[in-house]
Amino acid sequence: MSERQATEYAALRETIRQRGTARMALVPLIFIGWAATAIATAAIITVAISTLVPLLVLVAGFETVFALHINVERIGRYLQVFHEGDDGWEQVAMTFGQRFRGAGPDPLFAQLFVFGISLNFLPVALGGELPEILVLAAVHLFAVFRIRMAHAASRKQRADDLQRFQTIRDERLATHSK
Repeated sequence: MSERQATEYAALRETIRQRGTARMALVPLIFIGWAATAIATAAIITVAISTLVPLLVLVAGFETVFALHINVERIGRYLQVFHEGDDGWEQVAMTFGQRFRGAGPDPLFAQLFVFGISLNFLPVALGGELPEILVLAAVHLFAVFRIRMAHAASRKQRADDLQRFQTIRDERLATHSK
C-alpha cells in the first residue's frame, strides 16, 4: 500500500468511526428534541395539527441517521474494493452480515422511530376531529412508510455498492491496462 493509499485508508476509517459515533449520539438528542417540541407545541397549539411540528423533528432526525448510515456503508464498500483483500475487516463484516442477518442492532433505529411516530399520533387519535384524524393519520403513515422503504433500501445497499465499486475498479483496471 502506497503512502497515499495508507493515508486515505486511515482517513476513511476515521470518517466511519466518527459518523458511527455521531449517529449513536444523535438518536437520543433527536428524541429529546422531539419530546420538547411535542410538549411545547401541545402547550401552545391545542389542535391536533400541532403534531406536525414534532413529526417533522422525527422525520428530519431519521433522515439524518439514514444519511449517516448510508454514507458509512458506502465508504466501507469503497475500502473493501480499493484497499482490502479477502481477509480485511470490511469483507469479513459484510460476509457476517449476509450470513447472520438480524444478528446485530438496527443501525437506522427504525423501530424506535416508528414507535416515536406512533406516540406522536396519540394526541390526534385522542382529541382530533374525524377529518383531522384522517389527514394526520395519512401524514404519519407516510412517515412510517418512508422509514420502511429506507430500511429496505439499506438492506440491499451493501451488495449494490459493492457491485458498483467493483465495476468502477474493473473499468479503471481495463483502461489502465491498455
